[in-house]
Amino acid sequence: MDIDCLPFKQTGYFSDLICDYIDNKESLTPFFNRFPKIENFKDQIEEKSANYPDKNRSILYDALQAQYKGVAISKKTKDSLRQLKEPITFTVVTGHQLNLFTGPLYFLYKIISTINLTVQLKKTYPRFNFVPVYWMATEDHDFDEINYFNFNAKKIQWNREASGGVGRLSTDGLDKISQVFANELGDGKNAKRLNDLFEKAYVEHDNLTGATRFLANELFGELGLIIIDGDDSKLKKLLAPYAKKDILENTTFEKVSGTVSKLLELPEGYTIQVNPREINYFYLKQNLRERILFKNGKFHVNDTEISFSKEEMLKELEKHPERFSPNVITRPLYQEIILPNLCYIGGGGELAYWLELKSSFKAMNIAFPILLPRNSALVVTKKQQKKLERMNLSVADLFLKQNHLINKKIREISNIEIDFSPQKRLLSEQFTGMYEIAAQTDQSFLGAVKAQEVKQLKGLENLEKRLLKAQKRKLTNHVERMTHIQNELFPGQSLQERNLNFSTLYLEYGEALIPMLQKDLHPLKMVFSILQH
Repeated sequence: MDIDCLPFKQTGYFSDLICDYIDNKESLTPFFNRFPKIENFKDQIEEKSANYPDKNRSILYDALQAQYKGVAISKKTKDSLRQLKEPITFTVVTGHQLNLFTGPLYFLYKIISTINLTVQLKKTYPRFNFVPVYWMATEDHDFDEINYFNFNAKKIQWNREASGGVGRLSTDGLDKISQVFANELGDGKNAKRLNDLFEKAYVEHDNLTGATRFLANELFGELGLIIIDGDDSKLKKLLAPYAKKDILENTTFEKVSGTVSKLLELPEGYTIQVNPREINYFYLKQNLRERILFKNGKFHVNDTEISFSKEEMLKELEKHPERFSPNVITRPLYQEIILPNLCYIGGGGELAYWLELKSSFKAMNIAFPILLPRNSALVVTKKQQKKLERMNLSVADLFLKQNHLINKKIREISNIEIDFSPQKRLLSEQFTGMYEIAAQTDQSFLGAVKAQEVKQLKGLENLEKRLLKAQKRKLTNHVERMTHIQNELFPGQSLQERNLNFSTLYLEYGEALIPMLQKDLHPLKMVFSILQH
């Protein structure tokens, strides 16, 4: 595989905040703990060792044993589970929603980044063990974000009524989606493997949590990945004291609001990803996940008749901690309480809200992890590479907005020069002399001279545009081929990884896909990879 890369900021697809974080910009230093360099993990290990109680490790191990009951796992995953009992074992975590059939392609990149970092850490710190963890977002309730995936330029969608945490949703109706997908896949060994994966995951499992665990385990289990479900009463007991501080004292709201204010004061003008609420927990039951609000001296579950006095709330939290579901602001804290974690790997949007959280972690006395942007990549097949070569296009060209790409290449291949910059400079020079004459004779004519200059420059610009448009018509075939290959690699004028499902690449590469990505994605390099295979 030929590998190339681009700095994130040169792609045009990532926020200033994340690009500045990758550049380790000094103004962002107060908002994270340690920068993601391999040498910085030494101190992170020491801090987490001192901050993570043995009892949490024991509870985590027991909870995972229960979650994996009846799941066929590899020797490497068994080793990962066993190692989690040991005080020399630490985790690297990524999280993702329970998107149908993994959703966008970057699901693979997140998990491979996580696995590869644990391998690199083991080489650097051989005294310790490092386990990759995928945190399933089973308690999310935004069904419309996860109920589809894209394949063959079509949206394969699961339409049904849904409420509550998505992990608890029954898989009823997905047998029909399985048939739709099978019809789209066609024939062939790789198509059959994908069809079997979908059917075994979504038809043979009762709920979305079980289906997603099966699918992730089938794809990555041989690499020792641990898959965790936070919707677990044993694990929620560890969260309860921290939920109490949030609900009764609004600790998270106070600390995160202060951080948000500091971020907004920076001259870079960053956009705030999420804002905290006074209470950052939902009340969770079957078919229900609604915000907890405090009003008129009582705690209310939004849009329901459920309410609690302070004493009743404390009793409910103690007796049923599993009914308290953290929101986007407090879920990271929950993760770091229950896991011996060193690093969180996420996308740009995720890391943007993690950068708001350091002060709230400090207030709760929980170690703040290293934050690492996941790998991002563009996979270019041999067939696509040949097309690019025939058109004298580089992959870097394809990152341009489509109209800019067309204009740039038309100018390059045109047999006439369609750049009137020299003529515009000459015209401006000529008008300089006219301004001098007007100033020496009658200054009232300066406005008329200026108007004439603007008119003539505008005329040149219009002529340039008309000639360029005429050339585009003459070179229609070339333009169509350029836009076609760009649309192939940037579907919907977006990054491939944000649109395509992994099944598209699996049809091309089969079982070689994941080993291929694992070999060529390097998490700590923090660049956008272009993989040509």
